[in-house]
Amino acid sequence: MHDTHHPIAVELYYEDQKKTAKLRAGHFLEHRVPKYMGYFERVLARNPKSDSHIFGKSLTYVDLSLFQVVEGLHYAFPRAMKNFAEHYPGLSALRELVRSRPNIARYLASSRRIPFNESGIFRHYPELDRPAP
Repeated sequence: MHDTHHPIAVELYYEDQKKTAKLRAGHFLEHRVPKYMGYFERVLARNPKSDSHIFGKSLTYVDLSLFQVVEGLHYAFPRAMKNFAEHYPGLSALRELVRSRPNIARYLASSRRIPFNESGIFRHYPELDRPAP
């Protein structure tokens, strides 16, 4: 994810690598996102104990981590993620399941949660986003 906005070097500012970042983001959205989201969608579907968690029948750190990754992708690439639920219904349901847990919902609505921003790993640069497939 980080390489979508710093594809040449972390020492360079985003503005110094915009052209290459646009190419890298396109590759990331076309190849990496489907590869890894597809993998996790299959793992989720193969869980014999639950159709709503990655492992076992209850929430794990893996579910929480996937929630954060999916949230970050939606922040960074809102246009490209527009049809996410269509392509990855299981992961989309997992995202909603995690978000709806009472304590997590309270945390997400609180000032304690640091919002996504242009200093973190998930950054939204409109010029790197593209329409959903």
